[in-house]
Amino acid sequence: MDEIKGIARVKFHPGKVEEWKRLSEEAMEIVRTRDSGTLQYEIFFNEDESEAMVFERYRDADAAIEHVSNISHLMEPLMSTASVTGEVLGTPNAKMKKLLGKGEPKLFTPWMALQDLSAASRRAAGLPPRPKSLKPGRKAGLKGQKGAK
Repeated sequence: MDEIKGIARVKFHPGKVEEWKRLSEEAMEIVRTRDSGTLQYEIFFNEDESEAMVFERYRDADAAIEHVSNISHLMEPLMSTASVTGEVLGTPNAKMKKLLGKGEPKLFTPWMALQDLSAASRRAAGLPPRPKSLKPGRKAGLKGQKGAK
């Protein structure tokens, strides 16, 4: 299973931000109650709320397709409130590739990654514990010095 991530960049048409917020609240309720594979769905605004970014994470391509299907009735009204561009990050299956086509959003496939796993995730994946020298928050070379943890 390959996780799929999405980033939508939104620039609101004049006077349309409140309508976009209302529609996004509907979308969020659908995500919470109907999506089975959405791992993360977050919306961020710039300071003057003229732009927003939506960050999405899905268990796999099928979960991303399910999400799009669940909110499809909101897409036209949402798109009428703003100009939207975006990126999809991950390895889509054939069905998702066909849905993406050649335009927006742009597809970026994995090249290199480092994922910091929690101790529980490392155990579940059958990985050894993280070496002490690599634990987050520790500063190399401070042992025994004032200010060392």
